[in-house]
Amino acid sequence: MGLPREEIRALLTRYPKTPVVATVGSHSALDVADGAVTEGLASLVLGEAGRETTYSQYFRTRRGPDGTRVRGCVDDVWVYPRFADLADTPSQEKLRAHGALLVPNRALSSYVPLDTIENDLRVPIVGSRTMLRIEERSERENYYTLLAAAGISFPAALSGPDAIDGLAIVKLPHATRRLERGFFTAASPAEYLAKAERLEARGVVSPKDLAHARIERYVLGPVFNFNFFFSPLVPRSEGLELLGVDERRESNLDGLVRLPAAQQLELGETDRIPEYTVVGHGTLTVRESILEEVFRMGERFVEASRARYAPGILGPFCLQTCIDSGGHPVVFDVAARIGGGTNVHLGLGHPYGNALWREPMSTGRRIALEIRRAVAEGRLGEIVT
Repeated sequence: MGLPREEIRALLTRYPKTPVVATVGSHSALDVADGAVTEGLASLVLGEAGRETTYSQYFRTRRGPDGTRVRGCVDDVWVYPRFADLADTPSQEKLRAHGALLVPNRALSSYVPLDTIENDLRVPIVGSRTMLRIEERSERENYYTLLAAAGISFPAALSGPDAIDGLAIVKLPHATRRLERGFFTAASPAEYLAKAERLEARGVVSPKDLAHARIERYVLGPVFNFNFFFSPLVPRSEGLELLGVDERRESNLDGLVRLPAAQQLELGETDRIPEYTVVGHGTLTVRESILEEVFRMGERFVEASRARYAPGILGPFCLQTCIDSGGHPVVFDVAARIGGGTNVHLGLGHPYGNALWREPMSTGRRIALEIRRAVAEGRLGEIVT
């Protein structure tokens, strides 16, 4: 199903010699734009009215008298009434005429319907178009299916609220802000019901979403989001790279855990239930004895994706993990595209990407480098879908 890859490759024959790197103006757009201009490519941000000034004003490219960029990284901004309008036929024609290669982020797959992306968006996507759907936990085939096929550890699922017999996390989208999480924890069926009722009253979760929520055992441990990159342009043994690691900062959860337990108990009942809306990220490294298992995990993911979703994962992807008490990563979420935390190393790179490439290498720059190399070698069709 979806657009034949040959059709997308045919579009490239009418593209200019040097393509433009485009992405939706949210999530990790600055990393993508910064990486593009660092590698000598033009950047294009697709913004939504009312949310565009970060890109159109504050990070807009400014040039010196000779045309050299002296400030900023966003060369052009196209503003739409709604993000979804970027998939309209006139917009697609304009993107193709401009030579745009679209780098998908979570904003793209959240604001543009997945059916539209898979079947109607005739703009080359740098990455794995059909794998964006696996991030939807409500889909029968999702990232849990792929993790199981790959033999990668992930938290055990519970059959329903009545099966909760220890600390569990309930995963569902926010009732109104669909891009965000409406997650909550519970250690018993009674606690589940009490929290669900309070969160419904606050408009955080909805009964419909609760009916389809995934409930899984909570893994106690620090969060490490591993930002990988897979290239089809090199021998298979060199294809997988680890560029960086980040951790999330989540709305009032992070404020709560900074308080002593006695002060937490003094909070009002509403404030004791944390929200898990991601509002930022921090950078991390991991103990090197864990890296062997991290790379094995990445390689298994690549192989399983190639077997199940040909041509498999292309470009950036992120495996979000907790490291358990035995020092083993347990994957609780997957991003089959650029992760949300890669802005932590834009412009500076990250210890792992830098150590590999011997110069600052962020995820955004690695994407642009892949595009530039593919163009130079006449292999652009191998990195797009």
